Amino acid sequence: MTQPFYDRPIPSCDPARPEGALTLAGGWCWFTHVERLRRDAPPEILPVSALSDEARTRLNSARAPMAGLDLIAPSVMSILNVTPDSFSDGGKFDRPEAALAEVQDMIASGVDIIDIGGESTRPGADYIAIGEEITRTAPVIAAIREISAVPISIDTRKAPVAEAALKAGASLVNDVYAFTHDPDLARVSAEAGAPVCLMHAQGDPEVMQDDPQYDNVLLDVYDFLEDRIKVAEAAGISRAQILVDPGIGFGKTVEHNLALLERISLFHALGCGILLGVSRKGFIGKIGKAPVAQDRAPGTLAVTVSALGQGVQIHRVHDFKEAKQALALWQAVISVGRDSYDA
Repeated sequence: MTQPFYDRPIPSCDPARPEGALTLAGGWCWFTHVERLRRDAPPEILPVSALSDEARTRLNSARAPMAGLDLIAPSVMSILNVTPDSFSDGGKFDRPEAALAEVQDMIASGVDIIDIGGESTRPGADYIAIGEEITRTAPVIAAIREISAVPISIDTRKAPVAEAALKAGASLVNDVYAFTHDPDLARVSAEAGAPVCLMHAQGDPEVMQDDPQYDNVLLDVYDFLEDRIKVAEAAGISRAQILVDPGIGFGKTVEHNLALLERISLFHALGCGILLGVSRKGFIGKIGKAPVAQDRAPGTLAVTVSALGQGVQIHRVHDFKEAKQALALWQAVISVGRDSYDA
């Protein structure tokens, strides 16, 4: 039986764009060739003329706006953990007044969307009861809505938490388990007309880093996300309102993370926007010799800029001011959005 193949666009942001190049996902990168990947054969480099009509459409078509975000330009998603035990900033914003002060700083810095989570998903984290998670998140979302229309993402794997957050004013559901933990979350999202982000994770937080194994991490994660997109579509969520996240650090070794980041442009072939969350993660500390999470902003920005070069649209970060500055300079250098600043 012939094994399926996967066409990964080989992206460029070079100003010398050749004739016949295709725009990647309607954004700032272009490509003239794809890397055709198989599980049972070496990769091939092929021109875009080798793409099927469906593959060409998925790779070339502009992503639809969602949750107040325009995906033809990169965005910063700022993290607000209203938890006492997150790996990087646990306890800093678990009081409403502290959370709101941080939100005002985020808004002043021009963040594009705020991701609010009430349950830590760091390796070894404990499960939080639904009622407690709602108490942590919904009031903060409602309070933000009283002062701002900034898009808000609810970071949860539980349907009742998402339902309460959406009623409080959340704009997007960010499920790190892609509807595998609580299948009812797909229904809740669909009935609310909310866009979603589906992330890959191997194992629950308590055990996910014990011994992660893959046949081919890049293709295994791709297949998982393709399957979960179909589940979301069956629930009534259109592909145009789905983001995908390869789940860096969620049941992955350093080598797995690097393999995903090296060829992250493959995920454009799903026809969805891509969200990337690498901020302050353990692999950055190991490679960059930064054992303290708060010291990993430079490494986070290095990975972020690399992903920008592969057309990744949304970047989930703790250090939002630094990320906004990095994106502004990167965009200026590649001639994207030069009209948005004073020369």
